[in-house]
Amino acid sequence: MATDKVKLLGYVFSPFSRRVEWALKLKGIDYEYVEEDIFNKSPLLLQLNPVRKKVPVLVHGNEVVSESFTILEYIDETWKQNPLLPQDPYARAISRFWANFTEEKVLDAGFTALICSTGEQQEKALKSTIEALEHIEGDLMGKKILGGESIGYLDIAMGWISYWLPIWEEVGSRQVLDPSKFPATISWINKILSHPVIKDNLPPRDKAVAYFHGRRNFKTSGKT
Repeated sequence: MATDKVKLLGYVFSPFSRRVEWALKLKGIDYEYVEEDIFNKSPLLLQLNPVRKKVPVLVHGNEVVSESFTILEYIDETWKQNPLLPQDPYARAISRFWANFTEEKVLDAGFTALICSTGEQQEKALKSTIEALEHIEGDLMGKKILGGESIGYLDIAMGWISYWLPIWEEVGSRQVLDPSKFPATISWINKILSHPVIKDNLPPRDKAVAYFHGRRNFKTSGKT
């Protein structure tokens, strides 16, 4: 089964798609990439993911898997080389906890603060984002849960912070990652961005900035 063909439906500016690509490349898995237009969804995407209608979607032989965290675990369980999740059950549980915490408390709030909002709503979302990052800085960074010498599941799950969050800061004209407050997080970011699988598989920064400027203009214009 592991030798069946692999196809990934994704979107160039989606951190969710990119984390799946990183996992596939870290595992050395050959795959076909299909770029989707998330604003004009293809019949193939709607057929493969009729519930969520979102990328990423992984197709492995006759199996279809959606949702990036679910896909990461599927990849790790199907291809045993270069394990992503820790082998220890407790460490695996902690990795899943922090991945979900970062998604819910940093990504959602950060996107709201820097791309989707202005005024009081923006200030509230910024405060929430920074408070969540303080937990990550104090309770997680520098510990062995992160990949150590190699990068693993949690590095991949949180890897969007290294690239997308600074772009959102630029677009939203607000700072979240103050180096004086988050030295361990900044050190981890530099490590992630220097890894060849990560740095060679990121969207062009100028195009990403332009894309998210467009998203912010749309989100804050009052249109629905």
